[in-house]
Order: sequence, then structure tokens, then C-alpha cells
Amino acid sequence: MNTYKVIAGLGLLAASGAGAAMGAEAVRSNEVRIGAYFVMYDAKAKDITGPFVPPGTNLDVKNVNTLYLAYLRRLNPHYSIELAFGLPPKTDTVGKGPATLGSVPFNGQVVSTAKWFAPNVLLCYTFMDEGATFRPYVEAGVNYTHFYDRQSTAAGNAVNGGPTAISLTNSVGPVVTAGVTWQLPAHWSLHASYSRTWVKSDYIGNTAGVLRRTHIDFNPSAAVVSLGYSF
Repeated sequence: MNTYKVIAGLGLLAASGAGAAMGAEAVRSNEVRIGAYFVMYDAKAKDITGPFVPPGTNLDVKNVNTLYLAYLRRLNPHYSIELAFGLPPKTDTVGKGPATLGSVPFNGQVVSTAKWFAPNVLLCYTFMDEGATFRPYVEAGVNYTHFYDRQSTAAGNAVNGGPTAISLTNSVGPVVTAGVTWQLPAHWSLHASYSRTWVKSDYIGNTAGVLRRTHIDFNPSAAVVSLGYSF
């Protein structure tokens, strides 16, 4: 998924519609959005515990980009309900701490991967009147994150001493967003937002019955640029 192509497409659509005259429109109660989702992790994990694990052995998570999708239902001129999520991306987990564990490289190595499905349900308050060209908004709601397709890499198996099964518990936590809407002619609009989500999970690596554990606070923030269509 090339998110930069998505942004370029949104810009072309906005430019093509911006020159049209904006007439009086009937109230539309539904909106769908599509855009680019830039996820930046502020991951903090406890040191890994278990057999043959030296002190200071930890994990970090690489940032990802993916496709953003959302549906909004208008309640009144200022309030709406939003269901938002990203196309589940593959996220890399890297070793953090000692350069090697034994003779095996560790620090900075991708030791496992996982995909996550993380829908958000949010209550949105939009400022200004509905006829305004630019309308800032704030949102608050609940996030549910489900991790799946969890895999230990060849580097992870080497560090752990053999093929390793990875488990990550699901997470439920708050999410907050601030953004702005640029109303285009007719049914179209552009949106830019920044959000913060509180996601945490318990990690277990199982290598032939040898268990190694940690707790990870992923706490991702996300920047979104999207195109909306109301109907």
C-alpha cells in the first residue's frame, strides 16, 4: 500500500472540485471517508522475563502506514458518531537492549511480526456552523485492538533457541482525536486529524514450553488525511 499515492489522489480530487460553485445543499446524515493512516508508536515495554534472559532485554515497535476507512452518522449540526479503522497492517517488533544474546544478534533485529485490527467508535463534536468552509472538531471514544497472524522471524527463533509461538492479548482503551474539515463543493470534503490511542497487551513467547513474557504499552498516535463523501 503506497499511502503517498492515496494522498496525491485526494489532492487531485480536492483541486478538481474546489472551483465549482457551492450551492444550497440538503442535510445529509451519512458520510464515508477514505485516506492515509500514519501510525507512530510510543511503545514502552517491561524487560522480558524468563529462562536465560539477561537483564535489560526489551522490545520496540516500528511505525507503519496503512489505508484509513471511516463511516460517520450525523446526529445534529454539531454531533456525530464515527466508526473508524485502518486496513490491518503488518507491524514489526524489534529487539532492544543487548547487541547480542549469546552470540546471536539482537538489538535492532526484527524478532516478530503481527497484524492488528483496531476499530474505534467515537463521539464527534464539530465547531462552527454547517455552512463554514473550515470546521475544527474533537472526538473521544473507545478502541478495540485484536492482534493476529503473529509470527516469530528467523532472527527471533535464533534468539529464543528454536521455533517460537507468539501470543498478544487483545486491548480495550480510550482514544481521542482533534482535526479539521475543509468543506468542498457538493458532497465532498477533506479532513486532517491527529489522534492518540491507549493500547496495551501482554506478550508471551513459547519456545518448546519455555515461556518468556513482557507487558507492552503500544500507545500509538496517528495522523490521518482523508477524503469524505456525504449522502
